[in-house]
Amino acid sequence: MPPTAPKSHFIPRTRDGWIATVSFVALFFLAMPPITHALWDRPESWIGGFPLFFVVLLAIYCALVGVLVWALRRGV
Repeated sequence: MPPTAPKSHFIPRTRDGWIATVSFVALFFLAMPPITHALWDRPESWIGGFPLFFVVLLAIYCALVGVLVWALRRGV
């Protein structure tokens, strides 16, 4: 049997790895400029005394950290 090349570490190997990767990339996509300026940049909208833009970005960044913590606890 010929030797095979080692599997890449860039491709998730488990179901939890795929969930974490897809979730992180999707959330990160929501924090990128084309989306942020099209959807979240509403100067007239305020939530609790803060502009909607910053509140949404804070929620997205907290969700990104939550995905990383979830992946760490699952041992992905």
